[in-house]
Amino acid sequence: MKNYYTVLGISQGATDEDIKKAYRKLAMQYHPDRNEGDNKAEEKFKEVSEAYAVLSDAKKRGQYDQYGSEGFHEKFSRDDIFRDFDINDILRGFGSGGGNPFQGQGNPFGGGFGGPFGQAQREAPIPPLKKELTISFEEAALGCQRSLSISRNGVVEEIKVVVPPGITHGKVLRLKGKGQSALSSNRRGDLHLLVNVYPHPLFRREGRDIIVDADIKLTQALLGATIEVQTMNDIKSVKIPPGTQHNTKLRLKGMGIDFPSGLRGDQLVRILVKIPKNLSDEQIPHIQFLQDTGI
Repeated sequence: MKNYYTVLGISQGATDEDIKKAYRKLAMQYHPDRNEGDNKAEEKFKEVSEAYAVLSDAKKRGQYDQYGSEGFHEKFSRDDIFRDFDINDILRGFGSGGGNPFQGQGNPFGGGFGGPFGQAQREAPIPPLKKELTISFEEAALGCQRSLSISRNGVVEEIKVVVPPGITHGKVLRLKGKGQSALSSNRRGDLHLLVNVYPHPLFRREGRDIIVDADIKLTQALLGATIEVQTMNDIKSVKIPPGTQHNTKLRLKGMGIDFPSGLRGDQLVRILVKIPKNLSDEQIPHIQFLQDTGI
């Protein structure tokens, strides 16, 4: 899967103006009007235009940076990429007369239209094949690879599904070309997987952070202590400062959700101070003494 930044020859920190300039240069170089009959130039023009359609849109670019190239293409179809994208605007200024050279030929980036990028006759879209995929909390947080058996027209095929780290319950993974086959051609529709995430007995999620509760005694809250806390990977020692209040959250940096973009959340340890419901005859005088001292 090609990296859009590499396709346009720019860095990930490129500005909007850098992206526009890089695209314009490449689009002029590979434009079909300037490379008539050159299929490689045509494919290159489609490639750089697809990269520009994503990187020139702040929302799409943010999603691309978050999920990475592979994860982005699993979640979003070609229709998603070119949604709200003005082909007339992107091609304005190319070709004779300064207009869209594909005027009247349909969308040059979609299958099923006339013109240099499509087929001579429009074909009906294939409805997506919809399935559910249930994964554990850890698999959703860290990412995983699963095998699925898909039945297409009576033939069972096993496919590999890459689940990007950080996916949330209820998200839909879109796998291009992994759905049902068309009856009249070799085309295949997409596979849409509704992701179900099992709840975890210890952890819960808030954005890119993982929350875990830790019970401590009143004396530990007053005097401080060191406790053992379960993380996604192993057990960590956590220091409780003296005077820690109930519901305080202690932060373990970089131990939360790990996104493909390199951003990683934290694990937050929520401290719950347990107040005993019943005191023993031995404990009561000590508590009364503390009360007399003003505590």
